[in-house]
Amino acid sequence: MNMSDISIRTEGHAGRITLTRPKALNALSYGMCMAVEQALDNWHDDPVVALIIIDAEGDKAFCAGGDIVELYGTGMDGDYHYGRKFWRDEYRMNAKLAEYPKPIVSLMHGFTMGGGVGLGGHVSHRVVCDSSQISMPECEIGFVPDVGGSYLLAQASGRLGEYLGLTAARMGPGDAIHAGFADYYIPQDQWPELIDWLAVSGDVGAVASAAQPVPDSPLAAQQPQIDALFGGDGLQDLLNALRGDDSDFAAKTLKTLLRNAPLSMAVALKMIHRLRGPSLTIRKALEMEYRVSHRIMENGDFLEGIRAAIIDKDRNPRWKHAPDVVPDDAVAQMLTPLGTDTLGFEED
Repeated sequence: MNMSDISIRTEGHAGRITLTRPKALNALSYGMCMAVEQALDNWHDDPVVALIIIDAEGDKAFCAGGDIVELYGTGMDGDYHYGRKFWRDEYRMNAKLAEYPKPIVSLMHGFTMGGGVGLGGHVSHRVVCDSSQISMPECEIGFVPDVGGSYLLAQASGRLGEYLGLTAARMGPGDAIHAGFADYYIPQDQWPELIDWLAVSGDVGAVASAAQPVPDSPLAAQQPQIDALFGGDGLQDLLNALRGDDSDFAAKTLKTLLRNAPLSMAVALKMIHRLRGPSLTIRKALEMEYRVSHRIMENGDFLEGIRAAIIDKDRNPRWKHAPDVVPDDAVAQMLTPLGTDTLGFEED
C-alpha cells in the first residue's frame, strides 16, 4: 500500500481515518483495508480516543468502491486466492466497524459505492450532505452487493432493498436516510467545525446537535410502486411485473435490469429474501456474501463484468445467462455453504 493513500492519526479525543486517494475516487485497496483494521485495533483500548471519524479528501467521492482492477489481474491469471483473501479480510474489517464499542462517525460526501458503503455505512453515526450519492452497484459488474450491503438492503423498508440492490440506483441524502444507509444530514460546509468540536470534546452528541432536517426522498414517494413491482419471489417474477406495468418508471427500471448481470441479480434477490428477518446480523450477511465472492471469479460473471466496464470499456458484457432463464441450480450453487472455507471473523 502507498502510505499516501490513507492518513491515520489522533487529534484530541478523536481517532482520525482519512482516505487520501482522491484521483482514484478513494477506491479501497487491500492495504487501506488492513490499515483501517489496524487503527481500530490500536484504538480499541486507548483511553484517549473517545470516538473515531472517517472521512475522505477530494470533492468527488468519499469512496467509490474497492480497488477491483487489482482483483481482475489476479483472477484472469487463474489466481482466485488473492481475491478470496481480499474479501475475507475486508469483510472482517466491515464487521469490526459495525460492532465497534466506541462511536464512529462517517462523513460520506460524493460517490459512496460498494466498498465505500462497507466503510461508512455500518458505523454508529453516518452523515450525508447534498453531494452524497450512495449505491450498491455490484450487479452492474457481475458481482453481488457485499461488504455488508446485503445487511442494509435486507433491512430497508418494503421492497427498497430488492430495488436498490438489483438496479444499483443512486441515493441522494434524503433517500439514503430513508433507506437506512445513513442517519444524519449535515451540510458539508459545516463538517470542518463539527470535526474540530468532536476532536476537542470527544462528545459524539455533537453530530445529532448539528443535524439539519432531512431533505425530501424521491424514493419514499416512489415506494408504493417499488413495493408492488419488486414483491415477487424470483428474478422472472420481477421482470414479468415490470413488463406488465405501463408506467415510465417501470420501463426505465426494466431497461436497467436487462443491462445488469442476470445471475448476479437472481443471487442478490435470493440473499436479500433469505437474510430478511429478526435473526439478521452483520456477520450472517457477510458470511452469506462470502459464499458468493469465494466463487464469483470461477463460476460467475465478475471477470467479464469488470472487463466490459473497466478494462476494455466496451460496455458490452457477455453474461453467462439470459435474464429470463437463470437456472435455479446456478443460484443455489452460489449460495451453498462453504464448509471449511466458511468466512470466520478471526485473523488468520
